[in-house]
Amino acid sequence: MANLQLWRTFLAVHATGSLSAAARQMGITQPAVSAQLQTLERLIGERLFVRGARGVTPTARAVETASRLAGPFETLSAALEGAGGGAALERAVRLGGAAELLAEVVAPAMAPLISRGLRLQAVPGVTDGLVDALLSGTLDLVVTSERPRGRRILASPLVDETFVLVAGAEMAHAAQDLLLRNAPGAPRSRVTDALEQLPLLAYAHDVPLLRRYWRHVFGTRLEREPALTFPDLRALREAAVGGAGVTVLPSYLCRHALGTGELVDLYPTDDPPINTLYLLQRPGTAGRSNVAQVAHVLTSTVASVVKDSHQ
Repeated sequence: MANLQLWRTFLAVHATGSLSAAARQMGITQPAVSAQLQTLERLIGERLFVRGARGVTPTARAVETASRLAGPFETLSAALEGAGGGAALERAVRLGGAAELLAEVVAPAMAPLISRGLRLQAVPGVTDGLVDALLSGTLDLVVTSERPRGRRILASPLVDETFVLVAGAEMAHAAQDLLLRNAPGAPRSRVTDALEQLPLLAYAHDVPLLRRYWRHVFGTRLEREPALTFPDLRALREAAVGGAGVTVLPSYLCRHALGTGELVDLYPTDDPPINTLYLLQRPGTAGRSNVAQVAHVLTSTVASVVKDSHQ
């Protein structure tokens, strides 16, 4: 307990990856942060961070230590806040998730809270990295499409996102004899034959979303090379609008373009592929009011935007 401030500084640096960012978060100077870290490293007899041009990188000891300390410090922060002394420990809420969801849905939904003083750090990433960051204390909340095993993380279903097979209007009309709005009435083999002639736009080279759509809706295995690979679904949406090819998108990302006619749903179906999104949270953050506010917006506003009307 005598070194509580030193450990708080350590966790702030670990969470932000920067001495200057940790200083801003804690309301002290960067030299003070550096001095406290040096004191702590002398006390434990081991280096905790490797300094670099773009910030600091935690050592293996630092990662393991942060994983053990983050939960207890969150609990202490919540206790002090409840006793009227938590202002000094209050910091930005760190939220991880897919870049597309954070940019197109989460950021607009959080605007009212941010305008009233909430500080939010949005961290895009993929599931494994985000879960590791949550466990290490670098993140407070994560929205992901996979539910991790174990009891170290609180996981609750957030919303089901549905996927749509889309192309730009001009490309859809080029195959209009088979890709009509009533396509479910056409034999699936005829539809997939028509789609065989259209370029594929994929998130990754192994076309994961397209493969899943083909397997779920058409009952066939998709084995084709994509014409475009881009690890951002927003880029695939814009490429499809521009007439580059066919892609599969979550409905919330293409709803507006479908409404304006820029994109066409190539195969409307009552049984689209569905992906459950989960809200992940470390138990130690449950008592922080700002984390609770962000979680509430995620389970209400964000979930309602992502959810399809037919669900």
